[in-house]
Amino acid sequence: MIYWQTMLAALAVVVVITPLVKVVAGRFGFIDRPDERKVHREAVARIGGVGIFVGFLVAVNYSLYFSQSLAAILAGGLLLVVVGLLDDRYSLPARVKLVGQIAAALVPVASGIRIEEFSNPWGGMIFLPGWLSAAVSVVWIVGLTNTVNLIDGLDGLAAGITAIASLTVLAVAVAYHFHMVAVLTAALAGACVGFLFYNFNPASIFMGDTGSMFLGYLLAVTSIYGTAKGVAAIALIVPLLALGVPVADTALAIIRRRLTGQPIFKPDKLHLHHRLLAIGLSHRQTVLVMYLISALLGLAALATTIVDRDLAVAILMAVVLLMVAGAVKIGMIPRRNGKGEERTDKKENDG
Repeated sequence: MIYWQTMLAALAVVVVITPLVKVVAGRFGFIDRPDERKVHREAVARIGGVGIFVGFLVAVNYSLYFSQSLAAILAGGLLLVVVGLLDDRYSLPARVKLVGQIAAALVPVASGIRIEEFSNPWGGMIFLPGWLSAAVSVVWIVGLTNTVNLIDGLDGLAAGITAIASLTVLAVAVAYHFHMVAVLTAALAGACVGFLFYNFNPASIFMGDTGSMFLGYLLAVTSIYGTAKGVAAIALIVPLLALGVPVADTALAIIRRRLTGQPIFKPDKLHLHHRLLAIGLSHRQTVLVMYLISALLGLAALATTIVDRDLAVAILMAVVLLMVAGAVKIGMIPRRNGKGEERTDKKENDG
């Protein structure tokens, strides 16, 4: 019951506070203006992530007793929200934003929230020394932070996918009695659903980097916290698979840019949502298709927690193969024509 109450509390606060955030965004210049890469055609208020953060914070403080771990998680999240606000207002250079993400990740890691062990596929556990544990944990947090940040390209996309991933992690956390993880993910899911009242197409406000980075950070940190319960493989694989859409999108973008000699951080229009728009789906259809894919991946993630190890590995391999085949089919990885030039075999469409 406490988890439903937490979820509803976060949802209600976000629904109430977001209109105020829109007013503040307009007054202080937090406006997202259209350009050649964006699908919206009018200026829209951003920093909706502030409302998500406030709703999450209120719900968590309602449901959890104060602890050092909770304080560290919230402090890192607050630091990342500040970095996001600065980026949404001044468009920070990628390197500066990365430094801010690392600083935010170091807060929970310094408090002891770390990946300290991995499940060995051949049995037993692999334990990491202190320095390596800290480094791997920071990379994990920064990686998932950017993964959700990069998927925030269509109305309702990042919020919806994060809500699905949060509910997936919540189900596992409840089953394994991870109380704190369950409360955090319930609050996160509720905040995302509440934000969708204003962010689903046509959106009246965007979450901005303020929101998308915070969402990725929370999912990353809560999964690390779950490793302390002795089921490291489950705690890490479930959110990774539940976030399979943005994880695969990010990985393919890196591979694509490496193959074509482009800078890794250079934006392009070959992300999954761009390709779905290009083959003729509407804005809403594209988002709903990506929701469906995320829901199926969430079910696959849950399946890996209840089957034996060999079948879980088979599920993961099948998911990877299907996603790679699908990415090639819709042109997320450009093919080469007879002249060695890149092509996608799909007509581009700005949506």
